[in-house]
Amino acid sequence: MSGPACLAPRMSVRLYELCMVGRWDDALVLQKRLWPLHEMFMKYNMAACIKAGLQLKGYDVGSPIHPQDSLTPSQVEALSATLRGFD
Repeated sequence: MSGPACLAPRMSVRLYELCMVGRWDDALVLQKRLWPLHEMFMKYNMAACIKAGLQLKGYDVGSPIHPQDSLTPSQVEALSATLRGFD
């Protein structure tokens, strides 16, 4: 959850809260909304996705540490589209 929590903190906290009170059906619905973000992490590099996502949110976090590459501009756009509607 640490990756999604960096880019969708409110949704991630809400997912945790739902699980803690045993509202599994509601938690599953929310998890399915977060799943496209997990798919981005699997498709590209998780660290690069987190760095790019935080930069899209206005945080100056720099580039991923070598030997990991940053996302390409088209990958950043795909991530941006995925993040639309997340908190």
